[in-house]
Amino acid sequence: MMRQFELVERVKRYHPDADEDLLNRAYVYAMKAHGSQKRASGDPYFSHPLEVAAILTDLHVDDQTIAAAILHDTIEDTGTTREDIASRFGENIADLVDGLTKIKKLDLVSKKAAQAENLRKLLLAVAADARVLLVKLADRLHNMRTLHFVPPDKRARIAEETLEIYAPLAGRIGMQDMREELEDICFRVLSPDAHLMMVKRLQALKERAGGLIQLIEKDLKSKLVANAIPGEIKGREKRVYSIWRKMERKSVSFEQLSDIFGFRVVVTSVEDCYRALGIIHQAWPFVPGRFKDYISTPKQNDYRSVHTTVVGPKHQRVELQIRTREMDAVAEFGIAAHATYKDGKSSAEGGGESNAYRWLRRTIELLAEGDNPEEFLEHTKLELFQDQVFCFTPKGLLIALPRSANPIDFAYAVHTDIGNNAVGCRINGRNSPLISELQNGDEVEILTTEGQVPPSAWENMVVTGKARAAIRRATREAVRKQFVGLGRRIVERAFVRAEKKFSEEKLVSALPRLARATLDDVLTAVGRGEMYSGDVVKAVFPDFREEVSKAGAQGTGKGWFGVQGEKKLKFKVPGQEGAAGSIPIRGLSDDLPVRFAPNGGAVPGDRIVGILTPGEGITIYPIQAPALMAYDEEPWRWLDVRWDTDEHDPRRFWVQIVVSVINEPGSLAEIARVIADTDANIDNIAMRAKTADFREMILDIEVWDLKHLNAIMSELRAKPMVASVERVIG
Repeated sequence: MMRQFELVERVKRYHPDADEDLLNRAYVYAMKAHGSQKRASGDPYFSHPLEVAAILTDLHVDDQTIAAAILHDTIEDTGTTREDIASRFGENIADLVDGLTKIKKLDLVSKKAAQAENLRKLLLAVAADARVLLVKLADRLHNMRTLHFVPPDKRARIAEETLEIYAPLAGRIGMQDMREELEDICFRVLSPDAHLMMVKRLQALKERAGGLIQLIEKDLKSKLVANAIPGEIKGREKRVYSIWRKMERKSVSFEQLSDIFGFRVVVTSVEDCYRALGIIHQAWPFVPGRFKDYISTPKQNDYRSVHTTVVGPKHQRVELQIRTREMDAVAEFGIAAHATYKDGKSSAEGGGESNAYRWLRRTIELLAEGDNPEEFLEHTKLELFQDQVFCFTPKGLLIALPRSANPIDFAYAVHTDIGNNAVGCRINGRNSPLISELQNGDEVEILTTEGQVPPSAWENMVVTGKARAAIRRATREAVRKQFVGLGRRIVERAFVRAEKKFSEEKLVSALPRLARATLDDVLTAVGRGEMYSGDVVKAVFPDFREEVSKAGAQGTGKGWFGVQGEKKLKFKVPGQEGAAGSIPIRGLSDDLPVRFAPNGGAVPGDRIVGILTPGEGITIYPIQAPALMAYDEEPWRWLDVRWDTDEHDPRRFWVQIVVSVINEPGSLAEIARVIADTDANIDNIAMRAKTADFREMILDIEVWDLKHLNAIMSELRAKPMVASVERVIG
């Protein structure tokens, strides 16, 4: 276990002016607070925060962050409070430690929800101070290094969480080495056989290559010296999980990979980067399509380098990354390399926050808007996609998106309003579908129209968390507006029936009695059928007494339709059985009785199937009828049938629909009028109370075909008293 003076020395090596007294006090306080606590390994618990602090000293973070790392588990695992930390070490360190403390005693329905809420708390703390994330990642790294001491049933869960959340977070803020180590440990835990196979293949490749890495390093160095370019060469090999992921993503074999061996060429200036690139391309042929310039177009995590792949000595493909020393520091340490943190604010050396931290903070602010815990967790994972494409607006603004993103994602990345109003797009000047997959360098123009509502189907088409969250919010808001409008009509008519004047001001004053926060909440509840409109009138006018009782309106007495309970008004019953010749369907024999499905019927235009029942005959069902699932294991009963209608001898066919309407006088007459005006017949009507403010009509109607039926349903949906219209399919 690291001693007190060793910790201070490690910090002072890179930060000579560090507050030695602060570090000593934090060391002693945490050691006493954790006391005799033990880790799963049997080591003193205090060894864990010390190891976390040691990891952070390698990142050259400030003394306050080191102190917070030493103290990071005191609030969660000891009797220490935030107030104790604040009084002894100041508000900044107290905020850091509190941001790292998990939420306890959560009243949540699932472990996933608890995980999401703890992640939400962490990320909100990160938005205020990025040092919280540095400590959390170091904490997670040490926990993963000692994961073999954890009970087996917990290892997979911790590894999955790390692979889905914390490793991508490390990559997003530029801490690539930490990300790769976390991924490798997770890979070993979750897929031990695949991990062992990759280790063996990588070892075999190194043995076959012999001294190839040293040969290439020497050759590169000599070329830089010969051209008077000062710099250094760092040889490396790709990590096993990175190799595995690339093989999976691109569906290629181990032998087809071109960047298992890689080299970093670190020079002194940007000009030298491009000079070195020219020298390397003159010496060795480069592989087409394998050149990327992240200096002119940096990644969102501030990563900058020139990448190229060449065919080097012994015909070995080699990836080269050419960068300056400053770029190399950012690539190695991420935001910790170029940010000095003072009073909880990050600033780059040149002033202002880093792109990586700005992205992180902006993303967290978007994620924190309202969604339930599971949605928040899903959106966070989506936002952590690492592989990116870079596209441009017509004005040249660079937009970075995950691979497989489409113009809908692009529109929401530019602005939520543009996404919500999008109706089309042009990619590189050509009209293209909104679901086109974007490629690097595409110029995307989004076509918009005011007042659009994004289709809910878009939610399954997009890949970014921001787009998915915005579509869900817009869809929910559109549905809510519909219920608000419907609820307003119901409430206004309830006031008319009560012979009272409707007043929004009076209704707002009655909100406490209705247990709702806003007027729209009341109207939405009424529109959804969750609140009776008579209760709204009574909340505004407590002395009001309805002549028609609420119980009666609900179906136990006389309601607005004059229907008690459920009553069927029978007009006529269409013939449903008979010889095959009486029903215009091909594929049937004339000696079997035929009938339509008892629930819902079928009409020309439906795809249909016949089901044979020995001794009873054949029943015709629409192909989408749920009842057909009962015959999945009896294929011998299925008959291939088709409609055989004659346009010169038209016939009507019965079908059943359910119409939900506002409970008010005249609704039945209006529904009947629509059906009559659209040239259809009503066979039967059954009515039942759905809620106090709504009635449900089950109508058997006769129509010519499916097109005729759809037209009727559209006309009904357009009526203001109609809440919904659905077809019944047996």
